[in-house]
Amino acid sequence: MPQTKLTIDTRGQGLYEFTSAASDFVERTGRGEGLLTVFVRHTSCSLIIQENADPDVQRDLKAFFARLVPPATDPTMSYLVHRDEGADDMPAHIKAALTQVSLGIPVSSGRLLLGTWQGIYLFEHRDRPHRREVVLHLSG
Repeated sequence: MPQTKLTIDTRGQGLYEFTSAASDFVERTGRGEGLLTVFVRHTSCSLIIQENADPDVQRDLKAFFARLVPPATDPTMSYLVHRDEGADDMPAHIKAALTQVSLGIPVSSGRLLLGTWQGIYLFEHRDRPHRREVVLHLSG
């Protein structure tokens, strides 16, 4: 089964689209039909499929999650114990738990069957830059 690993360098919290890298991988395999599994090998970031046309969607998602799960320094988060790597550490784990670390995307005629405005994103939940690994596996 074809498989590859992508490295995505992040610059802090936000969404990092890698749809074209995933599409290129599927195309290189020469497989017409199958299921692309996308898996991120970390516990403080996640994966989402989201609109890739209007950047306001990304800004609003980031703002919503910041409001939903503020940093550990926020008084409402005083119950958090795990703070080994800073005020964004445990909140990043919570955000990852609320989203996904793997996605399944159907492939037909050698193409990802994403909707017109859908893109594949790494959702970075940490403040500082990270080097993230994403595994792509095409089965079928």
